[in-house]
Amino acid sequence: MDSLGVLLVAPMNAYLEQELDRRCRLFRLWESPADRRDDYLRAHASSIRAVVPYAPHGVDAAMIDALPSLEIVSSYSVGIDRVDLDACRRRGVRVTNTPDVLTDDVADLAVGLAIAALRKIPQADRYVRAGKWKSKGDFTLTTRFSGKRVGILGLGRIGLAVAKRAEAFDCPISYHSRSEKPFPKYKFYPNVVDLAANCDVLVVACSLNPETHHIVNRKAIDALGPEGVLINIARGAHVDEPELISALLEKRLGGAGLDVFEDEPFAPEQLFELDNVVLVPHVGSDTEETCRAMADLVLQNLEAHALNQPLLTPVI
Repeated sequence: MDSLGVLLVAPMNAYLEQELDRRCRLFRLWESPADRRDDYLRAHASSIRAVVPYAPHGVDAAMIDALPSLEIVSSYSVGIDRVDLDACRRRGVRVTNTPDVLTDDVADLAVGLAIAALRKIPQADRYVRAGKWKSKGDFTLTTRFSGKRVGILGLGRIGLAVAKRAEAFDCPISYHSRSEKPFPKYKFYPNVVDLAANCDVLVVACSLNPETHHIVNRKAIDALGPEGVLINIARGAHVDEPELISALLEKRLGGAGLDVFEDEPFAPEQLFELDNVVLVPHVGSDTEETCRAMADLVLQNLEAHALNQPLLTPVI
């Protein structure tokens, strides 16, 4: 693979970068000043045959057009919403991602966020640290996760893993997907508003595409209601963020646990002072085990491509 020129679009994983540098001819886009990156791409265009993006930093049509030797985009992410798939198809560029290996960690975080939001774990932690337990007495009562009606938006790999975990807490499961799935014990709803109206915790776990952009809008949020909790471990753009903020401020929504935001890494500052939200910085797959497995899958796809073998996780 030493002849394969690979463009790494941003720092993402030290092990992956080290292995790419050892096995390939590595180009680090961030080493060029932001206002000179077009020049950097032009200077190395003939050598770059592969690009490795990840969730916050994608591959758009302009980058694809700027790289005439590009053959493969091997994404360090399960989501490919930041990769221009149409442009890749036009150019015959192969695309891979890293499904499966991150499913358990993302599902774990979804349940963790639900419990943290309902039991107000971060707020209770701050209460102890501030000395308020001693000065003001017991912390406020919260509400349990066990037995809550859990609605899952997108019953794919991650959605199913969330459902399995929630079942262990005796939570009835319902869902909305593009089509009904062969899981008769889970109730299917044909739209997100009906799903939200019939659950206590709504977990967003679908892929992002034009149809799911802002799928959680004001109608869905109002259907979830003042006792409901929204959990988003998918993509920020699934949720109409201004509507979410106003619903939380006005107590039309009970709470939220958010791992993703529309304009990362800029989470809305209006959320920072609210005591009915739990915020984490897009860490759903960020465990040592999963990041290593994702990096290995990127490397295996690149090696398969270089050897003209079948890709492990082809998207196109």
